[in-house]
Order: sequence, then structure tokens, then C-alpha cells
Amino acid sequence: MTKKTVALVLGAGGARGYAHIGAIEEIERRGYAIRCVAGCSMGAVVGGIYAAGRLDEYRQWIERLDYLDILRLVDVSFRMGAIRGDKVFGQIRRLLGDLNIEDLRIPYTAVATDLTHQKEVWFQEGCLHQAMRASAAIPSLFTPVMIGNRTLVDGGLLNPLPIVPVVASHCDLVVAVNLNGTSALPYEMPMIERPAAFRSRFDRLLESLNSRLPSRRRQAQAVLQMERNILSPTSMAPGPWFPEDLCEPLPEIPVQAFAHGADEQVVRVRPRRRPPLPDPDETAPTSATDAVVVDAVGPASLLDLVNQSFEVMQTSLAQYKIAGYPPDVLIEVPKRVCRFFEFYKAPELIALGRRIARDAFDRYEGRR
Repeated sequence: MTKKTVALVLGAGGARGYAHIGAIEEIERRGYAIRCVAGCSMGAVVGGIYAAGRLDEYRQWIERLDYLDILRLVDVSFRMGAIRGDKVFGQIRRLLGDLNIEDLRIPYTAVATDLTHQKEVWFQEGCLHQAMRASAAIPSLFTPVMIGNRTLVDGGLLNPLPIVPVVASHCDLVVAVNLNGTSALPYEMPMIERPAAFRSRFDRLLESLNSRLPSRRRQAQAVLQMERNILSPTSMAPGPWFPEDLCEPLPEIPVQAFAHGADEQVVRVRPRRRPPLPDPDETAPTSATDAVVVDAVGPASLLDLVNQSFEVMQTSLAQYKIAGYPPDVLIEVPKRVCRFFEFYKAPELIALGRRIARDAFDRYEGRR
């Protein structure tokens, strides 16, 4: 039998873009043939790497990145963006080499936004690296790309889910991966055991930060335990175990968000019931009723505020694109599954993308 052909659309969404890799793997596992790809922002990056035939190598690289590796890839800028992006895209360029879009094995479109002329720009020929870099130049985060008199930034500003470029592709199916799905979708980030070396390195970082803030030692220990639980799915504790004075209903408490590298943010700790004060040497309780809920109150910084606003806009625009050009298969990744900047969660996001794609194709194939 001839394989059914797919025109693939990969949307914008920061770190959630790693879910595109899992979706692509599931599409190919089911025997479909991807014949063209259009992408925006992280969708343009993953789509370009896939079209160049180097997705396996890219996946191996990002799955090895831990939190400290991500920090080393941050090259701070003081002009029109917090990060220059030279280190990140330099790694991608070394992986791909110097390629032109017209030399790729399948047709490819990267969508960027031209601020000078206030319109979309479709890259369908020319330098692949430049196209990906322009499409992923998230305002306030990455510095824009200057081409002539044009200032190019993230395509998600106008079109976070670029379906139109593939409509005339003559493929059997149009498959779109939207990274700004609604919070009602019943998906959670899977728990993946990290290598021992990763956990040890991460713990040393958090311990170091904790020791530098003696006046906040108890609050820091609470955050440290929370992050250890997140990174260790074998732990029986459903959440961190707080000292007795933190188990009372408290006013808002400033807590440094160590694991996310964010500025100081306000966190409210609210237990579901008041537990007894445990012995520090005892194992943390395992009852689900002892879980705590930690709510972030508002953006953690100006950068966080800008990017949350950007995501709200992208969510609305993506719904308009879907309504105007409904894809045959829509794979929706909830935007609540991780924060925009959590690029050290590649294994979890790839697995989540694979699972959501599997469910979406099960529904599609079940209707035929």
C-alpha cells in the first residue's frame, strides 16, 4: 500500500516545542509519510531540523541538556532582547551545517514577523539557519534578525500555527501541532527518571543556592525538596514536606524560584490539611492527603510578564487559524504542562507529544 502523505504544521510555544519531536515520531510510526512542513518559532526550528534529516542527532543533544547546560547556552544581551541566541543557534548550525531551504529533502516554510512592514514573512528559500533564527526571535527574549531594512521577530506574533503555507500541498492529510492548547485538556507531564549524575549535579546547585541564603534557609529547603520530588518519580511523597510554621495558612511569602532560574516571585503555600510536625530524620509521608498546593501569584519578572502576555495572544490567534483552516488531525499540547523557558525538560515533553499524537490519531482513524 502507498503511504498516506502528511502536510505537517508545527506551532509556536517555547520549550513545549520539544513535543513536536514526539508527534513526528508517532506520525512516522503509524506509517504516514511527511511530505512538507511549515513551522513557527520552535516549530520552525524542529521542522527545519527534521527536513534536513538530523532530528535524531538533535534529540540526542537536547535530551542530554540539564539545567546547568541550559544556563551555559544563555548569552546575555543588553540590546532589544535578553539573549543574543548565538550559542544556541551556533550549536544547531554545527549540527546542520550551512544549508539552503531549497536543498532540503522536503518543502519547508518558516514563518517570521516583519516589524518594519507589519506583515508575515515566509522563508521558502535561502539560508535555513537564518530562517529558523528569524522565526524564533521571541520578542524580549531573543534579539531580532536584521535583513536589509527589515526587523524580523518571532512569527507567533501574527501566525503561531501556520496552516496556510501547506494548504496547497496536495497531501492526503494536514496535521497541525498546536502548543497553546486549553487547560481543560486532560494531560500531565510524564515523570521520567533522571540519570544519577544529573540529579547529583542538580542537587549540588540547589544546595549551593540554599547555603548562600541563610536567612531564608527553611523556605529554600522547602523549594529544594519540591524540586527533588519533581525530578525523582521514585519518591513516594506526593509533594514537599514543610516545617510546621509553613503549614499554617500564611500570607504571601517571597520564595526564590531556584529551579527555574527566575527572579524572586511570590509563592503561596496552602496545605490541604494540617499534618503533625515530623522528625527531620524520618521519611516524608506518603498519603495523598498530605500533598500541598503551590500557586505562583502573578508573573515573576518583567520578562515573565511579557512572555505570559505573548502566550495569551498566541492562544487566541491559534484558535482563529484552526477555525479558518481546520486541519484533518489536530494535536493539542496544553500550554499549562510546562513554563515557556523550561528547556531542560526535553525527555518529558517528547514523551508527552508522542502520547497526545497517539490519542489524536486514534480518534482520527477511529472515525474513518
